[in-house]
Amino acid sequence: MLTLVPYVLASQGTMLAGRAGIFNVSQEGIMLAGASVGFLGAYLSGGNLLQGLVLATVTGALFGLALAYFTTTLKMDQFVVGLALFFIGLAISTLLYRLAVGVTLTPPLIPTLREIALPGLSHIPVVGEIVFRQNVLVYGAIVLSLILYLFLYTSGPGLALRAVGEHPMAADSLGVNVPVVRYVATVVGGMLIGLAGAYLPMVYTATFTDGIVRGRGWLSIALTFFGGWSPHLIFFGALFFAAVEVLAFRVQVTGIGVPYQVILMLPYLATMAVMMPTFRRLQIPAFLGKNYDRERRMLL
Repeated sequence: MLTLVPYVLASQGTMLAGRAGIFNVSQEGIMLAGASVGFLGAYLSGGNLLQGLVLATVTGALFGLALAYFTTTLKMDQFVVGLALFFIGLAISTLLYRLAVGVTLTPPLIPTLREIALPGLSHIPVVGEIVFRQNVLVYGAIVLSLILYLFLYTSGPGLALRAVGEHPMAADSLGVNVPVVRYVATVVGGMLIGLAGAYLPMVYTATFTDGIVRGRGWLSIALTFFGGWSPHLIFFGALFFAAVEVLAFRVQVTGIGVPYQVILMLPYLATMAVMMPTFRRLQIPAFLGKNYDRERRMLL
């Protein structure tokens, strides 16, 4: 369950922006920036993990705000802006760490999120240990997926969000403020992606390294497509992706003589394997990746 969280948070953040028509491809960079800022926030505050999580979330929000501004206000190409933000996040993550910590023989460490055992449920054989004895972000990722499902399919604002991603002209004609919806969805999505990055040093490594994200940001894009841009399907898809990642670790530990480079390829090979049979029936927002110009009442 520990490996589930980064996939869920990053993919749900991607889904939120995509439902408003914004195709975010900067997940890897935002997660790296979130990991770096989150680690430094906790480290420089003497191990205050909450401060690190908050700073990582704010960092993700700033990236989301930049993406929304350049694409919604300035009408720039979403893919190009996303790639630019990816490289900015990549550079910032390394720069901030070097400025704050420098080059050391022993990397600085922070405490990791502690497990919280739910009374009664954690004592259920097998399932209790796996599901009900986890850190707070594991529970948060599960609850978040449920909340997003209810929000999208049972609420008025959720309907407005889906309408903006499907047909912004129709939504605009019904009084929906398309730019505001796009801004909010992209900023909140960025917050979730930044939080996904902070999770890695606070649970996995207790420190920050340049390659800590290891492609999870790119995989979250594939997971969002695989899940049909629906919160519940994305959650179940994240379970599969997390299981493949755990399998790769287990195979590497067993020492079966397979080169570790091949083992590292397993998540990506699994992604291709599941995407090929489902590609033809993928359901994506109709105007994903397109910009809406209200003055001309058209899509760019």
